Amino acid sequence: MNIDILPPRRWNATIRTRLTVLYAAAFFIAGAFLIGILYVQMHQALGSQLVVRSVVVGGPAADTDMEEQRAPGPGRDAAAGEAAAGPALPPRMRLTLPEPDLVADAQRQIVAARAEAMRRVMLVSVVALAATGVLAALLGWLLAGQALQPLRQITATVRGIADRNLHQRIAMSGPRDEIKDLADTLDGMLERLDRAFDSQQRFIANASHELRTPLAINRTLIEVAMLKDGRPDSRLMHIGSTLLEVNQRHERIIDGLLMLAGSEQEIADPRDVDLAQVARHVLSESEPMARDCGVKLRLRLDPAPGRGDAVLLERLLHNLVDNALRYNAAEGGWVELTTGRDEQGRAMLRVENPGPVIPDYEVPRLFEPFRRLSSTERLAETPGTLSRRGAGLGLSIVQAIVTSHRGGIQARARTDGGLAITVWLPVPG
Repeated sequence: MNIDILPPRRWNATIRTRLTVLYAAAFFIAGAFLIGILYVQMHQALGSQLVVRSVVVGGPAADTDMEEQRAPGPGRDAAAGEAAAGPALPPRMRLTLPEPDLVADAQRQIVAARAEAMRRVMLVSVVALAATGVLAALLGWLLAGQALQPLRQITATVRGIADRNLHQRIAMSGPRDEIKDLADTLDGMLERLDRAFDSQQRFIANASHELRTPLAINRTLIEVAMLKDGRPDSRLMHIGSTLLEVNQRHERIIDGLLMLAGSEQEIADPRDVDLAQVARHVLSESEPMARDCGVKLRLRLDPAPGRGDAVLLERLLHNLVDNALRYNAAEGGWVELTTGRDEQGRAMLRVENPGPVIPDYEVPRLFEPFRRLSSTERLAETPGTLSRRGAGLGLSIVQAIVTSHRGGIQARARTDGGLAITVWLPVPG
């Protein structure tokens, strides 16, 4: 039995939340420290009062003979003794102190009153700390939001910048602080990206002309030479056919590179498009190739509305279907094309076909430019149709087109051979 141990989920809190928690934690720690100091000081002060009261209430009994204290001593003048003694007291009157049981009860009451006072002080302090801590957390939340407002402005501006409007800048005003430095740094980066994208666009435009023109001239010269010879079995015709195949391969490589360079840019003006309609158009063009290969096309086309560039999405489907036809089973081959919506409501298409067994660890290499797997073998080739070697850019272009649409792509090697590639586009909105 396989047991999947999932990693612990991390708490992905925003900076504002983390700052609020830090503010509140710091306040609670400082408040608890202050309460602790006050509690100790009050404990000591009440302890001192308890000692004093214990001495007053429970001191040594002094049964003093008041009459003896007030009578004149021997050798004194009688008149002076009478004057000092004052009014006469009843005979044998004594000062009687409380009994020991009463003293112990009084001490217990003092201790209980002290404990009750400390308990009430602690309770009031904790409640006050909690209430003030909540207010401090709310205040920290407001202050953190105010402090992070410039960052939200920067995030919204950068998020709204695409490859076609890189001229837009943050242009933040305000004091020269860390956030202002961050905004200025991002503006400088956007400036460099803007220049880089402009250079790329100029290169693509120049390369499209400078690279295709010589190949078109070569193709024309070869075809004219072959027409002049006119002999099907001549050596010139054989060499001419070989040169035409090489020339066509170079044309496909250049077209693929230009398409790859252009499709890596984000779609600036997406339009509503249904992948099911695009799939029907692509399959109608691929049916002759499928018949020549002996490959059966299976269709499950449900509506799959999305937003994007219809031309690029058509090229994406062409590459997927062409790859599925080229690398298919030698006998009983098939290609299944499915369109629809996935569980999240996204437009989805899937192209699945049998073929050579591909190890799972080699699947990511399929999307690298000019990379071919050593184990791949074209099983569904037919002379004159698929025998021409591809440029090795088909799936790289597919991935670039998906990225430009902010979509996703997943390739899965089938256990009995072949590949299943799923593409989805984001939900329109």
